Amino acid sequence: MQEEIHNSLKTLKSGGTLLYPTDTVWGLGCDATNAEAVQKIYALKQREESKALICLVSDVVMLERIFREIPDAAYDIIDHTDKPTTIIYDKPSGIAKNLIGEDNSLAVRVVKDEFCRQLIRKLNRPIVSTSANISGSPTPKSFKEINNEILSGVDYVVNLHREKICSQPSTIIKLSGSGLVKIIRK
Repeated sequence: MQEEIHNSLKTLKSGGTLLYPTDTVWGLGCDATNAEAVQKIYALKQREESKALICLVSDVVMLERIFREIPDAAYDIIDHTDKPTTIIYDKPSGIAKNLIGEDNSLAVRVVKDEFCRQLIRKLNRPIVSTSANISGSPTPKSFKEINNEILSGVDYVVNLHREKICSQPSTIIKLSGSGLVKIIRK
C-alpha cells in the first residue's frame, strides 16, 4: 500500500488525476485545491461544471480547516454512522472555486478507508472523489466495469482492491447553518 500512496501522492502534487478505490465506489480524484486538476476531472467525466463533485478529508481536523461553522449534527453523523456519509456544508474556504456549488456549498466526506485516509493525510489537503464513469453512464460496481476512456484518461491508476465489489455510493445529507437537515441521497 505504501508504494501506491507514494505514486498517488506524486501524481496529485503534480496536478494529475487518479483512479482509486474509496470507501464506496471506484473514484476519480485530484487535489481539491487545484482548479486545473479539477477541470481535468470534469472534462474526463464529460460533466457540466454546474454539477458539484464530492471532496474527501482524512479527519474532522481537516474538515474544520475548510469550514468555519460546522453544525453540531455533523459531528454526531460522522461519529455514529456506519455507512459512508457525505455531508454538504455551507461556506467552504481554501478549495478550488470550480468545486464550490452555486449556493456556496461543498459536499465532503470524512473517509474511513485506510488507503484514502493515509493518502489525504500525506497530501495534507482534501481530494476530489467522484464516481469513475462518464456522466450519465452507470456507476461501475467493480474495477473491471470501468470504461476504457476513464482508464486511459487518468494520470495514475491505483493498484489496490481491484477485486472489490462496491454497489453503494455514499448517503448525501445537506446541513445548513440554520439546523435544517435534508437527505439528498440515501
